[in-house]
Amino acid sequence: MTEPLHQDITFDRDALVALLAEKSPQAAFERCDFEGADLSGLDLRGFTFTACNFAETLFKGAKLSSSRWKDCRARQADFQATDLTDARFWQCDLNNTFWGAARLSSALFSEVKLTGANFRECLGLGLSFSETLLVGADLRGLSFRKQKLEQLDMSDADLGGCDFRDTIFNGGSLRDANLKNTQFDGADLRSVDLGGLRITAVAQLLKGAVISADQAADMLRSVGVRVH
Repeated sequence: MTEPLHQDITFDRDALVALLAEKSPQAAFERCDFEGADLSGLDLRGFTFTACNFAETLFKGAKLSSSRWKDCRARQADFQATDLTDARFWQCDLNNTFWGAARLSSALFSEVKLTGANFRECLGLGLSFSETLLVGADLRGLSFRKQKLEQLDMSDADLGGCDFRDTIFNGGSLRDANLKNTQFDGADLRSVDLGGLRITAVAQLLKGAVISADQAADMLRSVGVRVH
């Protein structure tokens, strides 16, 4: 059955609840405006959102599994305690969003802006990011073990306690990130920006990881050693 398509409509909670009461199948929304709406606890499983505005929208406890989001804007939206299992986000602006205690198993973020986002205590088994900005994001405790990370900019991010064992980094940045208690055993870091990481910290932080000769030389220069 074709998904009902709703275009260019402004929704508040009451309007969306009325739509859900129609018991229509999984709906699609295009260029709709949900800014500031309280959508807490609503069942939006499998819904599709394209070019919609969710700035400062509240989703706490909502059911959003298998939902699809493309070209959406959701700065400062609150996704805490939501179920986003198998959700997909493409080319969205999700800067300064909140994901605490969200279920993000098998969720995907691709070409997404997540600067300043907070993923503290989310449940992220199988969570993946690709070509995504995570500058200044709080990713503490997440596992990226054995993943291939494509162009993730995690500059200034809090990666304390993250698991990057056997992870392959394809580009991206860890510049000035917090790496306290982070695990890198077996990780391939040869193409990632490690700027700001001093050689005195390498033995502890990057034990077991693979870095390039150029990266090692840059670290030596940072402590005043001339490399020829």
